[in-house]
Amino acid sequence: MSESLQAGRHEFTAAPRRRKVTVVGAGNVGATCAELLARRDYADVVLTDIKEGLPQGKALDIDQMGAVLGYEPSVVGTNGYEETAGSDVVVITAGLPRSPGMSRDDLVATNEKIVKDVTEKVMATSPDAILIVVSNPLDAMCHVAKNVSGLAKERVFGQAGILDTARLRTFIAWETGSSVKDVSAVVLGGHGDQMVSVISATTVGGVPLRKLVSEEKIAELVERTAKGGGEVVQLLGTSAWYAPGAAAAQMVDAILLDEKRVLPCPAYLEGEYGIDGLYMGVPVKIGATGVEAIVEVDLDEPERDALRRSADAVREVVGVLST
Repeated sequence: MSESLQAGRHEFTAAPRRRKVTVVGAGNVGATCAELLARRDYADVVLTDIKEGLPQGKALDIDQMGAVLGYEPSVVGTNGYEETAGSDVVVITAGLPRSPGMSRDDLVATNEKIVKDVTEKVMATSPDAILIVVSNPLDAMCHVAKNVSGLAKERVFGQAGILDTARLRTFIAWETGSSVKDVSAVVLGGHGDQMVSVISATTVGGVPLRKLVSEEKIAELVERTAKGGGEVVQLLGTSAWYAPGAAAAQMVDAILLDEKRVLPCPAYLEGEYGIDGLYMGVPVKIGATGVEAIVEVDLDEPERDALRRSADAVREVVGVLST
């Protein structure tokens, strides 16, 4: 080799490893989350499920889609947890979905066992992971994951408020004939019929919603949001998956890209909003270490009362847990 070529040689160091995300549960929500994360192209994704062939087949399909859309195949499907070792974030979607006529509370006993088992297995291989819980009933399952994992409260939180807020924003955009991008809203509280739409802080293009829509119509929008999950169940015969999967992927982005996003999520409260020792949906700042701050927004008196009632409803469900 000539001296000129030798002089032009560079020493290459190994590229840093891609981050790893495990999605537990290869059903509709888990697969949607895995697909969206794969398309973002910054992390390897492991999709695990107890059903043989399901995670492998969905992972293969997502990987092959990469050749069409132009991202690097990065999804592995498995029925075990060896491949999940060293995960930075674990998204838990495992559990029974709601069926018509079933409330989220009806799912407690069965899904508690599933989330407990899953949490033990992911902690054995990824003890430093941050856990995002999607399984229902969401607020109660966050308690299960926190208690079983032994992780700090900042590293265990749930996906619910993003979804509920997305539903409210969508309904407001339709009602006002506006772009959903211009609708600013937040939904707090438990992930159920007692969720609290904070209308006092809701705007469309900076204009308070109450200047655009009547109180009667607002009440209808709030009611539809609270029952938004049930509406989808009645139409599909099972729970929603596109919006929940996208919301979970957004949370993974906020963590692995250290985005410092302020998003409504079930977080463990210790006095904030006057609530102690309970997972409740509130605005939180999410970054590389998980929940980096809990943001307290001003609520009017009816909203404060509604949040207290929501907390009571969540405590009732949490109270039946065995964990």
